[in-house]
Amino acid sequence: MTEHENHGDGAQVNTGTSGEPAEVAAIPELVIISGMSGAGRSTAAKCLEDLGWFVVDNLPPALIPTMVDLGARSQGNVARIAVVVDVRGRRFFDNLRESLADLAAKSVKRRVLFLEASDEALVRRFESVRRPHPLQGDGRIVDGIAAERDLLRELRGDADLVIDTSSLNVHELRAKMDPQFAGEEEPELRATVMSFGYKYGLPVDADLVVDCRFLPNPHWVPELRPFTGLNEEVSSYVFNQPGAKEFLDRYAELLQLIAAGYRREGKRYVTIAIGCTGGKHRSVAMSERLAPRLAAEGVETVIVHRDMGRE
Repeated sequence: MTEHENHGDGAQVNTGTSGEPAEVAAIPELVIISGMSGAGRSTAAKCLEDLGWFVVDNLPPALIPTMVDLGARSQGNVARIAVVVDVRGRRFFDNLRESLADLAAKSVKRRVLFLEASDEALVRRFESVRRPHPLQGDGRIVDGIAAERDLLRELRGDADLVIDTSSLNVHELRAKMDPQFAGEEEPELRATVMSFGYKYGLPVDADLVVDCRFLPNPHWVPELRPFTGLNEEVSSYVFNQPGAKEFLDRYAELLQLIAAGYRREGKRYVTIAIGCTGGKHRSVAMSERLAPRLAAEGVETVIVHRDMGRE
């Protein structure tokens, strides 16, 4: 996935509706789109545009409160605003935190969407379009990527939703975004429960990570090896092991406390990663048991088995 970059120095409006300023109406909902260059910001912006959001590309962060004020005077014509903020506006980037504080003081409902990708994926994308990274200067692409990660580290930590696009195509990214921003009434908290294999690397978009490798591996049971944690025999084997059920109970209880805290802080999305060696047996079985527990607590939950089938 590559981005279509805008080389203009000013902000570019991608879509929206017009209207004469009128009396102050409801404050618009705001999404700030940021993340690594090449990770899919333009695709994310286009997705929101198609969902009816008023999208502004490369707006200096200091002007975000002004944009929200203009939307509030649009008689409801601009109810949802998405702003793309990235290193093309790096001279304004230091103003972002001040703008976010201003928005919080005005009780603006805002979210930060951060697009992430691995160094390997980003290098591949830049090389495929034969374009330099905006921060590489006289150095290499990897130097620009490292500089950008350092610049965006704090914003990534404050993001409400992080999407790793390393292995996603355009359609898969849209499929991830549509349920989050389609405009339907949102649940208090959404969770993605993701199984993964440690031998394939940690999920970079995980908020919480736990390790199931303390349990015996069904891989070493010949009759179970061909199956996955979706198989009842494999699941029964896993949960008949000492500590498995207790681990599930204790972790579910811990997540209840964490979910309550997330709700108080206004966090709407959480990715819970559960790992085993290959992401095929133990982590899959544990994820399948954990997700219904979260759903029973009012958390809208989806299950993703990242590495199942890779062996």
